[in-house]
Order: sequence, then C-alpha cells, then structure tokens
Amino acid sequence: MICFVCKAQGRETPALAMCVVCGMALCGDHAVREELPLWERVSLGMTEARRQLPLKLPRFVCRECSHALSQKRQPEDSPR
Repeated sequence: MICFVCKAQGRETPALAMCVVCGMALCGDHAVREELPLWERVSLGMTEARRQLPLKLPRFVCRECSHALSQKRQPEDSPR
C-alpha cells in the first residue's frame, strides 16, 4: 500500500499506518500518533465519578483528522 499524501505529490512511499478516522494510508512522515486517555467509572454509592487510567490508547491519524479532532469551539460559536 502507498501513502495517499505522497501519491498525490507524485511519490510512491510505502504506507506504515492507516488513519483510524478516515482510513487514509499514511507513511511515517504523514502519520500523526496520538494517545487517547482512558477512563473508568467509579461508583460512589448513589453517584458515579470518572477516574483516568494510567495507560493511554495509541492511535494513528492523518494531519487533517488530527486538526479536526483537536479544534476548539470559538466563543462566537457557543450556544446561547
């Protein structure tokens, strides 16, 4: 499999990963490795809380999906 971004640039670089969001094949230069925190629910009697686990879940995404997933809401976009 060939990296989609490299192929669009006229190069044929072997893909090392696939974006877990859009499925794009990626080489090492175009893959973004992210780590997702994992949480568990903790019962506190009649209520529950969340506790972050020490290990994180690694995943590979393309740059476009990484930017889309990490975007912040603008103050003017917030609901009123």
